[in-house]
Amino acid sequence: MSEDQRRAWLAIGGIHLLNGTAPAAADEPIVLLSVPAAETVVPSSTVVLDWAALGDCAAIAVTAAGEPRGEAVIAGADLFEFAVAGPALRELAGSTASLVPLCYLAPAAEGGYYVHGQVRFLAEDACFVRITSEPVGDGPVERLDWLAPALAAHAEHALFLNNHQRYYHKCFPGQELEYKYTLDPAPDGWALTLELHRRIRAGRLPGYVMEYRDEFQAWDYSNHLFDVTAPEAERGYVSFIPTTDGRQLMKRKWYAEDAFARREEHTYGLDLDPACYADYVRTELGLQVRPLPPFRRVRYDVNFESVRTGHVYGIFFDHCSLYQRRDVVLSQCELEYLRTRSPLEPDEPAALAELEELARWLEAYLAEHGLNSQRSYYSKRTFLRDAVARHPELDVA
Repeated sequence: MSEDQRRAWLAIGGIHLLNGTAPAAADEPIVLLSVPAAETVVPSSTVVLDWAALGDCAAIAVTAAGEPRGEAVIAGADLFEFAVAGPALRELAGSTASLVPLCYLAPAAEGGYYVHGQVRFLAEDACFVRITSEPVGDGPVERLDWLAPALAAHAEHALFLNNHQRYYHKCFPGQELEYKYTLDPAPDGWALTLELHRRIRAGRLPGYVMEYRDEFQAWDYSNHLFDVTAPEAERGYVSFIPTTDGRQLMKRKWYAEDAFARREEHTYGLDLDPACYADYVRTELGLQVRPLPPFRRVRYDVNFESVRTGHVYGIFFDHCSLYQRRDVVLSQCELEYLRTRSPLEPDEPAALAELEELARWLEAYLAEHGLNSQRSYYSKRTFLRDAVARHPELDVA
C-alpha cells in the first residue's frame, strides 16, 4: 500500500473506559473508524487527528465482547459537535453515553497495533501519545484483542494521560540543553519568528509538528542577575524575575564556563523586596555574588515536537537590553530541548541526535537571512560581564 493510502484506526467508546469511573460492560459499544494514517513513521510518539481532515470513514460498531452491531460511513467532520458525539456516531453506537476517542491504533508491520492513548480532546481535533512500547493484539481490529492491553496501559499511565497539561517528562532532569546564535546587529526578531512559525506549520521541518495547543509564546520581563563567584562548586548565577502576582521567580544555573548543558533550578513564589535580592542570595543561599546590571528581556518562542520521540523543542528569538543603557543589547536565537510528551521512558540519545539535526536546519534558516549561523553557548552572564568591562559606569557591585 502506498504511503498516501495507509490507514489506521480510531477507537471510540465511553469516557469511563479512560477515567475508571465505571467498569466496562460486555454489551457496551466500541466504534472503530478506518482513518488516514496520521503518522509519517511507525512507531510514532505523537499523533494529532483533525476531524474535518479525515474525510469519509468506514466505521464498524462492536460490543466490548466482540459482537457486531453495525456498519456505516461517517464523515470525519460529523463525528463530534463541539466534542459531543454527532447523530451518525450515536446512531451507529446505539448509545447516548459520553462517547470519546479512546485511542489511535497504528498497524505494525509485524502484526498487532501500536496504541496511542488520548491526552486531549477538543472540538476540532484530538491529540494522542503512544502508550505501548511494542504492538499489542492480533488479527482483525474488530476482534478487539488489543482492547484489554490498551485499557490496561491507559490505566497504568492515568496520572500522566488524564490530567490537563501534565503529560510531560524531562530528559536530562535538572539540566538545560541549548545552542545559542548571537545576532549582531539585532534583527527584526518578531518577523523572523513569524516566518519560522509558518514554515514549521507548513511541514518544512520534516518529522516535527507544532506543539499541540502551545506552539507560540511571547514574553517580556525584567531580570536581575547575580554572578556567583564562590564557593567554587556553586559558580554560575542566581537571577530574580518579577512575576505578575507581585512575587518573583528565582532561577539558578550552575556552570563555570558557558556550555551546552547546564544544571538549572527554578523556585517560584518568592516574596522579596528587590532591594534585598543580594542580601537574600548571600544570607539565605550562602553565596558570594557580584551584582550585574538588570535588563529587560523580550522573547518570542516557537515550540514544536518530534512525532518520532515526543521530545519538544523551542526556537526563541531573544532581545535583551540594559535598563541603564538601552543601546547595550544582546540579540540571540536559541534552540533548546524543553520536555517530552510521552509516558514511555524518554530516549536521551535521540534527543541529542534531534538537537543536532535541528541545529543544522536552523543554521540554514539563519544563513538564508544573512544572519550569524555559528552555534555557541554565549550566556547572559557573559554578556553582562562583557558589558561592564566595556562600560565601567554600569558596574553595580
